[in-house]
Formats: sequence, C-alpha cells, structure tokens
Amino acid sequence: MYYKGSIKRLTLTSIVLMMLVSIWSVQPSRAAVPVLDTIRVGLFMQIPGKYTSNTPAATLHSPGGMSIGAREPAGVQSWFTVPASQQVRFAVDDYKVNVLESSDFNVALTVYRHIVALKGSAYLTSSIKSGVLQFQVSEGAYMSVAEGNAAISRWSTDTKLAALVAGYKPTLRGPLHLETPQLENKAAAQATVDAFGGVGLDAYIALRANAKGGAAYSVMVGSAITEDELAKIKTAAASLPNGGALKAVAKDSRHMLLRNDHSLSAKGNSSNDLYLFPANDMKLWISPAGTETIGLLERSKRTYRGNFELSVLNGKLAVVNELPFEQYLYSVVAIEMYPSWPIEALKAQAVAARSYALNKGFGFQIAHVVDTTLSQAYYGSGVEKPTSTAAVDATNGEVALYNGKVIEAVFSSNGGGKTADAVDVWRNEIPYLKSVTSTDDSAQAGLLNWYRIVLPNGLLGYIREDLVKDTGNKTEAGSAILEITTDGTNIRRHPVIQDTVPVVAQLQKGSKVIALEKIIESNPMNWVRGPFTHNELLTTINARVNPKLTAPITSIEVSGRGISGRAIELKVNGQILKISSPDSIRSILGHGGSLPSTLFNIEETAKIVMQGAEEAKSTRVDNTRKLYVMGVSGKSAAWSDEHLYVLDGNKNVRVATKEAAFQFKGTGYGHGVGLSQYGALSLAQQGYDYQYILKYYYNGITIAKE
Repeated sequence: MYYKGSIKRLTLTSIVLMMLVSIWSVQPSRAAVPVLDTIRVGLFMQIPGKYTSNTPAATLHSPGGMSIGAREPAGVQSWFTVPASQQVRFAVDDYKVNVLESSDFNVALTVYRHIVALKGSAYLTSSIKSGVLQFQVSEGAYMSVAEGNAAISRWSTDTKLAALVAGYKPTLRGPLHLETPQLENKAAAQATVDAFGGVGLDAYIALRANAKGGAAYSVMVGSAITEDELAKIKTAAASLPNGGALKAVAKDSRHMLLRNDHSLSAKGNSSNDLYLFPANDMKLWISPAGTETIGLLERSKRTYRGNFELSVLNGKLAVVNELPFEQYLYSVVAIEMYPSWPIEALKAQAVAARSYALNKGFGFQIAHVVDTTLSQAYYGSGVEKPTSTAAVDATNGEVALYNGKVIEAVFSSNGGGKTADAVDVWRNEIPYLKSVTSTDDSAQAGLLNWYRIVLPNGLLGYIREDLVKDTGNKTEAGSAILEITTDGTNIRRHPVIQDTVPVVAQLQKGSKVIALEKIIESNPMNWVRGPFTHNELLTTINARVNPKLTAPITSIEVSGRGISGRAIELKVNGQILKISSPDSIRSILGHGGSLPSTLFNIEETAKIVMQGAEEAKSTRVDNTRKLYVMGVSGKSAAWSDEHLYVLDGNKNVRVATKEAAFQFKGTGYGHGVGLSQYGALSLAQQGYDYQYILKYYYNGITIAKE
C-alpha cells in the first residue's frame, strides 16, 4: 500500500494465520540454523479457504530470450527457445466456450472486448478453415463439462452478445484430442494442420519433448468433450493424409498446443504464440536464456529474477516464481520498508523477513509463500534498491531463533505506541511475541494538519490547512471562518489524500467554511475513519459475521481490550459480537476498507446525553425519539437537520448526527504484533543496531547464522 507526497508508502504485512508449530521444508545445518537455497513464491494460485488469485493466462517475456520446457522428476527438459523480448502466452487446455467464429476480425474483436468488459476470461485466436482465415473468440478456464455448460447458459442470456454474434450458437470445446505420428518438423506440422482445417476440422501444432533434446512436432485434431464426439472426429478425418493414423491422446500426456493469439495485439495481422498445456500433473518450466529477468504481464508488468513454473492446482492455472532465497529478500525488504531509512533498520527488516519465510515452510501447497501481504510483499526485481540489497547481503543467512527454532517473525507498519501481544490478536500465546512500548510517532513527522469543516450546504468533511486561510471572522459559537484559496479543492471524508477516500464535495476559491477542529493528517501513527452510518456498518458487519445482525445498529462499544489496549471484543446493540479473531475487528468495522488497527476509540455520534430537572439524565442514541432545540429567540422546535453542533464549557464543538453513526479514532497500522517498522526506524535513528532492534521487539530471541 502506498502514500505519495501527502501519500506515503505504508509497509503493512497483515499476517492472519499464526502457527504454534513451525513447518520446516529446509535442511538444518550443524548449527541448527535452517538453510534454504531457493524459494518458491506463488503469484497466481487457488487454494480454497486460504489463497485465491487467478489468471486465465500468463504472458511472459525476457530481454535476453527464454528457454521453454517441462520440469520432470528427473530434471528440466528444454524444448525450445523464445527470441529476446518476444511475448509468449500460456494457458491450460481445459474446457472453453467457443463464443464466435468469424472471418471478420473487427466483429471478433468487438465480441472479445465485450466479454472482457464483463470480466470473462476471453481469448481471440485464429486458424485456417476451409481455406479461409477464421477468428475464434473463446471464453473460460473451466475444469468440467458441467462448468462449461453453465457458462454457455450464462452467455446465452446476454442480449448484447447475442446481437453481436448474429445467430452464432456458442459451443463447448474440451481437452480430448487425436494425434498424428511425429512429423519431420514444424513446417510439416503446419501443412498437416492446414489439411485438416481444409475440411473444417480444428487442428493444432503440438510439441513434445524430443528424445534427443528439443521439441518434436505432431498435430492434434479436435477439441472434444466426450469420447463419442472424439470418435466422430476420427471418422471425419480418416480419409485425409495422416488421418488414418490418428490416435487418442493419453490423459497423462506431456505436450503443448500452439495457437495464434490476437488478444494482446488487437490486430488481425499480428499475433502472439499461445501455448496450451494439459490439466494433468505436467509442469512447464520457463527460464531466462541469458542473465536477464522475466516479465509477467498479468502481475502488473513486474519483472522477476529466477525461473517460472506453470502448472494446474485445484483446477486453476498456478504461476510460481522460483528464485535464489537471498535474491527474493532483495525485493521484500525494498517494498516492506523505505530504502531511504537507516541501514540498521533495513538490516532488522532483512532478518525478520528471512526468518518469517523460513518459518513458513511449504505454507501454500506448492509454494513457500505468496507475493502479497498474506505472507510478505514481494514485487519482483523492479523495486530493488542498493540500500535494501546491501542490508540483505550484510545479514546473509542470519535468522532469529527462539529455543533453537526459527521464529515466526511477523511485523507491521506501526505499533501505535505499543505493540500487541499475539494472544490479543490471534488468541495464540507465543513467548517471543509480547507487547512492548514502541516509539512510532516518526510516522507523522513533517505532515500537515487538516481542518474538519462545515460546508455551506451543511455537509462535513476535511481540508488540508495549506488550502485555506483564516478570514479572522468567527461564528457566534466562536468557530473560525476559513476561506478556500484554490479552485477545484476536494473536501475529503477522512483527513488524508488517497484514491480510496471519498470526496465529499469540491469547492472553488473564495468559498467560506467553518472550522470545527484541527488534527494532524491521518498516518500510520494517528488516524481517523468515519463517521460511518449505521446502515453502512450493518452491511459491512453482516458481510463478515454469522449469525447476521437483523436489528438496526444503535450502539457499538469496545467491551474488551487486550494488554496493549487493543480491542479484543465488541458489543453491538449491547450484545457481544461473535468474531473469528480479535484482528478480524479491523475488517468487520472497516467500511470501504479495513480500519488501520484495533487500537481505537469509538464515538457514537448520534449519542446525546441531556440533563433535565433535578439532575435527571436522558440519553438519545438514534432518531427514534424527537429532540427539541431552543434557539436564541427562546422558542423551541424539533431538530430536523442532519447535524447538531453541541458546544461544551470549553467552547469545543462536537458534531452530533441525527441518525446513528460511528467515528473511529485510533493509533497504529497493521496487526501490531512483533517488529514495528516505524519503531525500528526510531531506534535506528537513536543509534541502536539491528540486533538490538530485533531483540527489543522479539522477546528472548537469539540471532544466528549458518
């Protein structure tokens, strides 16, 4: 997550699964320090209940070219090479809906773009059929006939698509093929494809491992979904050259089918190679032909050191980056902590990141870690910086141990002044993850203040102090009247500039607003969220808890706090809310995004306590009871505005809302357990070295090296 300018980059690793027993996939050395030469990072995978990040295809390229082949238990087989900088696509040969075939490329392109706009997994390919170049639009990455037929039903009800395809009936294509004997070369394979295509059959160049090394060529015919359909294709092909020798492809076959793909170029006369591989246990292996990195288009065009393995896991394309372990840390440290920070803070991050990854073992079936903050952020080689790389090299092989075992060295952006005890966040008692005081306020150094203001139309919002000037005038209640100094000034819902923070309104230069309070810009140390309406929070809470809430929300309170003061229990409408873990409170209460931390207080903005005769008190929590307000004329009237401004004895103005709403003011960013990154910055600035920093945040550990 990033902030630039007013927006600073926040390094947040939100680890939501804690393990009391470390899983090891590495070999211990004589010093009992774990060793891992290469690490496997999952970029796209589907692991139900744990991790989901899918892509229908992977598009790779390298400035120095790539070697493409298969990874077998006996080793890697290299089949062919791809020229420098040429993009090559890979996908699974599974069930796909053939949405359209047309000789008109513009029609096919329009259909392709329509499916993409509807979040479909679309492909735009071409082949010669009956002597005519035909463009095919297919959709899906389905692992069964049932899934594919369900997709046909869904696309058949799309009226716009029906108009575009002009009567073409979608059909399901599958992974069952017939294959010719091995052919002399690629040119012979292409001629055979054209021959089968000449009678309207689907045919594709197929590649296999050559016994002498490299690729052997054949042709596969048909894309059937049943054995009966395959038999009909065999009958139709029998009279053609090589047609009588066609045999069904075995289910455990290792091969790739070559298609001409126009999805990226969006041009009828320009295509990329698309290789389809079977959904069995085959593993494609892609490595750089030279010393350059490999780029992956579908992962924000990032570039990566090492190699790529493509396979099928739980029915979906899995993309794993395998690279030297220490080089993986070059990226992690650079993205998890500002490379401009002191070297001792960066070293502490390097040891923590190394320890965390080693602790996890094969935590994701075919990968040690993933590239998101579910593990720790890894953005490939493009983010590497000399300082962070130097920190990794300076601590090469060093890990944090507790009782001789590598620790789960979790970390977060900011401890909010005091880190959390693991038991208060994940309900796990872990001896080295205890709460400690943390100097984290360096996160707000140099930030500007923001005013909470009332707009001329009565709306509330926040504006940065450098965008207004004090007119010198005040309201009757003593609040300052400010003037906007620039045109097109955005008024934000929260005191921070982020794409995810809604704009309340836009005001022009000269507009007058009323200042209610002045606070520092929301940052990893201090932050404000809300107020959120009761309906907004009802929707957010019910998306994450069971049983669901049925009554309108009139009150939310923190009914239990942990050692560090973080919320560990909530009451909604006076009843304890059932939650999976205390850390889940961040997402449960975070409308439009999780709350930064669980170290917060709640203001019930509709709550007004009124004192009557003989000190009798009455509390209003929502709009179910009318409230009468007496004005300066001495006359009273029912309150009907959205907001009520209450002045206390110190002339502070509190904004009360007519309907139940809730504002959150807190400190810290992230789960708060273990190393606080801003705390590490502060200690490094005070002259402490990385070992002191690590031992301060991880109770009772030792630092060891292979």
